[in-house]
Amino acid sequence: MGHGGDVIAELTFDHQEVEDFFKHIQELPSGDPRRKRYADKLTIELVRHSVAEEEYLYPAVREHLPDGDAIADKELEDHAAAERIMKDLEGCKADDPRFDGLVDTLMTEIRAHVADEEGSLFPRLRATCSADTLAELGDKVRSAKKTAPTRPHPSAPDKPPANKLLAPGVGLVDRLRDAMSGRGKDA
Repeated sequence: MGHGGDVIAELTFDHQEVEDFFKHIQELPSGDPRRKRYADKLTIELVRHSVAEEEYLYPAVREHLPDGDAIADKELEDHAAAERIMKDLEGCKADDPRFDGLVDTLMTEIRAHVADEEGSLFPRLRATCSADTLAELGDKVRSAKKTAPTRPHPSAPDKPPANKLLAPGVGLVDRLRDAMSGRGKDA
């Protein structure tokens, strides 16, 4: 979390980190408790990443791309769908009959979302935004991830200004819950 570079480099690195978690989960046999630990770490990273995108990337998309409103709205829909899956996954142990199906569905959703961002959205942003703008957005995204929630909150606001106001407080509560429960520790 917080890898450096402009917003595109930062988010692309996050995408690779998420893919690595998917691979770790897939390498383990169904029902293995380590799958749940990896799923928890995956969820933590996805939620932080999503919150940062919602706070800074998508407003920039709205501002800098001619069809930015439609693109940002689609990306927010993708996030909402993934967050509902993560919320369901949060309540499952690795040996729960729903666990494997939820993980598979989440992988499908996230991989499609990543392919869209990396194949279409990021190149368009790179073409329309200055290097300074992209670097500034990278700094803002890194900062947002530090205080972002670590658990899915499907009913939380996903657009500024409400998301920027609520996310740090929710994030603090989530990090306290994680510390008390050990959630997100070594898989």
